[in-house]
Amino acid sequence: MTFDIDETNDLTGLVLNAIPSPVLVVDDDVKIQWFNLAGARLLAREPDLIIRRRAGEVLHCVHARQSPEGCGHGSFCPQCPVRAAVTQALQGQDVTRRRAHMELVSHDTVTDIYLLITTAPLDHDGGDLVLLILEDISELMELKNIIPICAYCKKVRDDQLYWQSVENYFKAHLDLGFSHGICPDCYEKLLKPQV
Repeated sequence: MTFDIDETNDLTGLVLNAIPSPVLVVDDDVKIQWFNLAGARLLAREPDLIIRRRAGEVLHCVHARQSPEGCGHGSFCPQCPVRAAVTQALQGQDVTRRRAHMELVSHDTVTDIYLLITTAPLDHDGGDLVLLILEDISELMELKNIIPICAYCKKVRDDQLYWQSVENYFKAHLDLGFSHGICPDCYEKLLKPQV
């Protein structure tokens, strides 16, 4: 009951492949049945090495190595946020952008990643599947840590010890823009005519 990754000639396939976040279709054991192009970039392997394998094994979750049976059988696996979201979807509940933390192993180096997990039940040819969307918010979570900011001018110090405006810092790190206004307190101090 797998899908063909090259099925892009219909509108559904085109839409799913246009989504910039990894979209996976998994079964109740979190075995990957299909993935979009962003998923292919994340998983960085040939489809034959991904299809019918558990997501934790393909992503190199540190806990997938804890048991010879792999993903889903380690001591942490019952608390796995991906597995829990898939289970909830199979019970008919949508999970929308649930924040999660995972530890992945690459070349014996453990990397923390932070995700927003979205799942929804999916019925295909009588089989219960789950649409699983993984959004990497690791960069955003890094910003959650303390950002060094000047107490006087409010410039932010980046990793290269360069001071820049808050606007430029967020534009460079999150591609966010700002609009400007004047708060009531500053208006009172700076702009209101003195009598």
